[in-house]
Amino acid sequence: MIILVLVLLALVATGGTIVVSTSDPRRQAVTLAVYGVLLSVLFLALAAPDVALSQVAVGSAVVPLMVLLAVRTVRSVTGGKR
Repeated sequence: MIILVLVLLALVATGGTIVVSTSDPRRQAVTLAVYGVLLSVLFLALAAPDVALSQVAVGSAVVPLMVLLAVRTVRSVTGGKR
């Protein structure tokens, strides 16, 4: 069990690094959703199913959707410029 948690921690750390290093906001939202799934699997391995369920709902669905909508709004206001 400890090895599984260590592997999941390494995956979460790698996923966080990938999210931060992604420059395109649309790709960043997708990697953020994958990162949320990784976190929820880690929470399940740590015996916290309620936190894992919240993470799936918020971290994997709502937050990336809000990022995509914010990027779309900013681009429509600025005329498509970055």
